[in-house]
Amino acid sequence: MESEGWAGTSNRAMHSSNYPHIGICIRVLPEDVGGIAQSTMGLIHALGKLEGPERYTLIVDAHKQADWLRSYCGPNQRIVMQRKEGGGNSRLTLARVLKAALGPLLPAARYVQHLLSIPRQWPEVPISDGFYESLGCEVVHFPTQWYMLCAVPTIYNPHDLQHLHYPQFFTPQELATRETIYSTACRLAQTVAVGTQWIKDDVARHYGIHPDNVQVIPWASPTQFYKEPTAGYLAAVTQKYQLERPFALYPAITWPHKNHLRLLEALAHLRDNRGLVVRLVCTGSPDPAFHPSIKARVRELNLSTQVKFLGFVPEDDLRALYRLAQFLVIPTLYEADSCPIHEAWYEGLPVASSNATALPDQVHDAGLMFDPKDALDIANAVERMATDQKLRDDLRERGYRRVKDFDWERTAKAYRALYRRAADRPLTEEDRMLLQWDWMRHSERPSGLLR
Repeated sequence: MESEGWAGTSNRAMHSSNYPHIGICIRVLPEDVGGIAQSTMGLIHALGKLEGPERYTLIVDAHKQADWLRSYCGPNQRIVMQRKEGGGNSRLTLARVLKAALGPLLPAARYVQHLLSIPRQWPEVPISDGFYESLGCEVVHFPTQWYMLCAVPTIYNPHDLQHLHYPQFFTPQELATRETIYSTACRLAQTVAVGTQWIKDDVARHYGIHPDNVQVIPWASPTQFYKEPTAGYLAAVTQKYQLERPFALYPAITWPHKNHLRLLEALAHLRDNRGLVVRLVCTGSPDPAFHPSIKARVRELNLSTQVKFLGFVPEDDLRALYRLAQFLVIPTLYEADSCPIHEAWYEGLPVASSNATALPDQVHDAGLMFDPKDALDIANAVERMATDQKLRDDLRERGYRRVKDFDWERTAKAYRALYRRAADRPLTEEDRMLLQWDWMRHSERPSGLLR
């Protein structure tokens, strides 16, 4: 097991009861899952700045993840490389459960499986072979949707249940994998952590979990941890990507639910019917399955000179793009808590947002909202944002006020309180108040709450 030790802490002290020990399993990279990776990075960085006895072991399964996280770690954190799965790891599979339950009915079940094109290799929930237990952690947090059964109390972030609302955007294998992992993790974790009340209600309803076992802790903007862009850097980014200003910005991996197609149709409508050309810059890794459809639609609508897809961009470049853009547009069909909206507010960029799912709770009055299923409504919002300076200035001010409701220190302290509760450690008054406060919906600080 490769590891990087905590600064100034001996191996013996690492396992001392004086040091509450939390494991955090991180199996993502920014180019793979976008906002989930950025939110996880923000949490790690903020936890690393907190004063307190806690020590954190960050569990990765690739050197690239370790390289990405290393610059964000604090002195209370170490990185450990998880050994490769297999060679002793057990598996809890849906196939085993079915085999035990169905018995003589298996031939008929296999026939139904064939008719429905259900994958014969059922997805699996990994079971720790002792690795997680060997770390000496009191709690293991799975913040990136992956999960492993282990003999340690766990905290799980499903982030969203998009696969149940838009199953058409997933392959049968993806649906089976998500539902196997999510349902198991949500039911077995000591606490399910989510970013908004909307997702809390969704998780509790679909999986029959008591609401008290689902904790709302909002995220914040990770761009504050990136390098502050100078005027020279902004000019370099403009030249690097050959940007023409003004432009609207949409940072999102090109998954189907991100709704790029309707946004393209809205831009074509504005150009063809209202004589308004709005340039659009999109960032985010291209989804191999769906990005070709987006490229084809760009050609069909003759938008190649108007729309740029930059792919995955470095974090510092992304912050510069927020500073260079005229406004942010988020036409997504489904969102648990939009990381780009937090980022836009923090960078002073006015926001136009979909009114779907959890976004009204997040945006409040700090964005121009529209129906993401109606290309004309998207077009109307984009036109207003592109032509109304007074509206943009007003939304920019509202964004500045709204972003003050979200703070990484507060988010990190709330997760620390969650870890302490899961580990049966004493809670402070501040811990209890943070676990009772949903500042996404109710920004007013309860009386007696410390910073």
